[in-house]
Amino acid sequence: MTQNLWNEADAPQHDDLALRVYTSRLLGRDKSLVLHGGGNTSVKICETNLLGEEENILYIKGSGWDLETIEAEGFSPVRLNHCLKLAELDTLSDPAMVNELRTHMTRASAPTPSIETILHALLPWKYVDHTHADAVVSLTNTDNGAMRIREIYGDKVVIVPYVMPGFDLARLCSLGFSRQRTANTIGMVLMNHGIFSFGETAQESYERMIELVTMAEQALPKQTTPADDLPDNTPWRIDLATLRQHISSLTDAPILLTTHTNAKTLGFARRPDVAVLSQQGTATPDHVIRTKRLPMLGRSWDALFRYETDYRDYCKEHSKHGPARTMLDPAPRVILDPQWGLATVGRTAKEAQIVADIYDHTIDIILNATSLGGFRTLAPEELFEVEYWDLEQAKLKKSGSSPMFTGEIALVTGAASGIGLACVDALLARGATVIGLDIHPSIETLRPRADFLGILCDLTDSVQTIAALEKAVRRFGGLDMLILNAGLFPDSCRIENLADSTWHRVMQINLDANLTMLRECHPLLKLAPRHGRVVIIGSKNVAAPGPGAAAYSTSKAALNQLARVAALEWGVDGIRINSLHPNAVFDTGLWTPDILAARAQHYGLTLDQYKTNNVLKVEVQSRDVAELAAEMCGPLFAKTTGAEVPIDGGNDRVI
Repeated sequence: MTQNLWNEADAPQHDDLALRVYTSRLLGRDKSLVLHGGGNTSVKICETNLLGEEENILYIKGSGWDLETIEAEGFSPVRLNHCLKLAELDTLSDPAMVNELRTHMTRASAPTPSIETILHALLPWKYVDHTHADAVVSLTNTDNGAMRIREIYGDKVVIVPYVMPGFDLARLCSLGFSRQRTANTIGMVLMNHGIFSFGETAQESYERMIELVTMAEQALPKQTTPADDLPDNTPWRIDLATLRQHISSLTDAPILLTTHTNAKTLGFARRPDVAVLSQQGTATPDHVIRTKRLPMLGRSWDALFRYETDYRDYCKEHSKHGPARTMLDPAPRVILDPQWGLATVGRTAKEAQIVADIYDHTIDIILNATSLGGFRTLAPEELFEVEYWDLEQAKLKKSGSSPMFTGEIALVTGAASGIGLACVDALLARGATVIGLDIHPSIETLRPRADFLGILCDLTDSVQTIAALEKAVRRFGGLDMLILNAGLFPDSCRIENLADSTWHRVMQINLDANLTMLRECHPLLKLAPRHGRVVIIGSKNVAAPGPGAAAYSTSKAALNQLARVAALEWGVDGIRINSLHPNAVFDTGLWTPDILAARAQHYGLTLDQYKTNNVLKVEVQSRDVAELAAEMCGPLFAKTTGAEVPIDGGNDRVI
């Protein structure tokens, strides 16, 4: 149930905009009220401009800001009187309206004002709150939804039928509001859209929202979580990577495919009436921008073909009237499958998670509405207008080109420190989604962000390795790039003193574990939308071994030979494998200050001389290796495989 989170001790004092920020964040914290940029809030403030004139300014949430994290800078200050004059016009196109709002702000750097700015301006209260509360949307998405709302609220709210947000909605609300408003009115319900509350103080408007939403929640039948069994341990990774490849062919770019398997998603996907419940439309119109109108049912090639065909037909049918439109990609964003539960599609991990969050709430809304007699959403033609609305599409478009590896997935072994950690950061910086494997527990919290997954894994245990790959692919959908970095450098030891246990341990980590990883990753790399890439972190010792490093040098030489054979065998699959041979990379866990000092003294060099003891007299760091490794996965090396590239500042023995 929605809770009143107002805390007098936390609330700002005597600052209207600060109070607006505070209560906006309270609303944003409750996911049953707003999700990912949804909802809207505003406050009307009288200010004195540079000329000493008093102006009434409407501060309204700006485009691109999220209520949960909004700052004062996220509110767009628009001259209220101009908004009220615009409301008197007979017609106003959306582009013209946006232009008028942007050119009548008092801060040039402010974000574009909300499309609902004129509506907020017309409402005669200082504070206005707007949410897409699940409970209210559930009630409005039913037969006789308006009647249900009236039964619950009486004259506490004004009811407005659905109209697409913008100037027309503002005009309709203005007319409907004045006719229905009574002395008891504290809110407004927009059918199939959301709910408004108003007040003369931030606290009053916020608490009225909580009151109204609580009344809606109390009117809903209680839902019970289905007791469906969770899936067995059947591997999905090849099926997921295959579907990801097929979907990427429809989007003309790599995508991520994430699974969300739990009792709720499995229970919904396994319902005998899921083909009816899920194929009506979105819970609120703006969700269509993120999720498309309908989910795909099942994960087969036939299901995807049908989805593509149906989407093309849907666009063709609803493009007959109105301005010319260019069809968006025909790929699904939501997939319901009886084994996976819910799977979601996005160009980035954040996009895929947003889709998942929206559909998780959509399931609740559908089930709530069904328990009241049936889920009813807007007609396809109405949702089409929102999906292809220029102003909404603009919210999802970013200026400039996407980063190099957007939509692609990389796996790095030995990722918790040194070269491996630097590789993680280099790939993330280029837009990749990254999986890091390491035996150190710190890997699990290494980079707390949606596009990184750290997995604790002993690579010498093939069972753990396979389980890690399965977990990674269930999270992101496949694999495009593999950087084999994990390795062991034992203490210096001459051959006559080399123990069998040391030899076997080094071979197990530096060679055998990498063979397992290559073998298990091959079918995934083969399905990479832009073909798979592998980078082996080798060693200068491959070309120029040193005394006391027999096990290490031999293991790296054998790994190098394995990479060359893989390059020969996997070229037919479009997979390219290249090796990097670093030397004297001292900012890793292998080199402590004491060891560095001892080695420098052994060679009669200062510490700086020892670090730059190469032809170019430069220090090679982990970041240098990682940047080159990332570039070897990119387009510059698109026609290179089987290569061995030193990164050592120039070693006279190698040269």
